[in-house]
Amino acid sequence: MYAWIWRKLPFGLWGKLTGSIVLAVAVMSLLWYVVFPWATPLLPFDDVQVGTEQTEQQDPNAVIPGDEGPDEIPYPVDSNNPHPSESPR
Repeated sequence: MYAWIWRKLPFGLWGKLTGSIVLAVAVMSLLWYVVFPWATPLLPFDDVQVGTEQTEQQDPNAVIPGDEGPDEIPYPVDSNNPHPSESPR
């Protein structure tokens, strides 16, 4: 395909280089200003849900599954911070 385009462009080497740059810019502009804005609403990039949303119909005292209380770390957190010891001099 690219060889066919190269053969069809006129005006020798410099004309072909200029023509291919113009064609590349035209295709990129078409994609950037027409195709991508059309496709953006169809893609799920902005469909983000963080946390749970409570409505007025829910009981505020209801237990939410997976929310049993504060998170507890299942390992000691001070094991990597040993107490300083005096170094021999």
